Amino acid sequence: MAESNSVVLADEANTIARARQLAAAILAVHPASLVIHLQGDLGAGKTTFARGLLAGLGHRDRVPSPTYTLVEPYELSGYRVLHLDLYRLRDPGELADLGLADEWRGRYIALIEWPEQGLGHLPVPDLVVHLAVAGKGRQLLLSPRSATGRAVLDSSRAAPSKA
Repeated sequence: MAESNSVVLADEANTIARARQLAAAILAVHPASLVIHLQGDLGAGKTTFARGLLAGLGHRDRVPSPTYTLVEPYELSGYRVLHLDLYRLRDPGELADLGLADEWRGRYIALIEWPEQGLGHLPVPDLVVHLAVAGKGRQLLLSPRSATGRAVLDSSRAAPSKA
């Protein structure tokens, strides 16, 4: 599962396009559940990537950053989609207060920004998305961590790029 996919994204539009491509792959693979950890420094583009992925799953409205609410739920394409931003979490145990244990059942997709803040209290990722500033663009590294993550990544490679 160690093989990764790395690409430089020239701008925000390319970041969104690549996220939409990944969403199309998710819909093609149609996993029962999928956990995606979004990693990178502050300002690296994690929320932008999440917005593109949510749009690719069918969301048409504004996507607020869950920085203050910690979690924003959506019902998209037959999935319960949870967008979490754990940047402000002081202790991983605080996740229990959010009542998320029941959310990790059934058909769901979890997009988790700052997953290291919830270490030991989150589901294991199927796919890790790492973003880093690269000049005016972003370096994107996609790393599968399960057979499901591998299937999604393989499907996204087969899909034509819209970037």
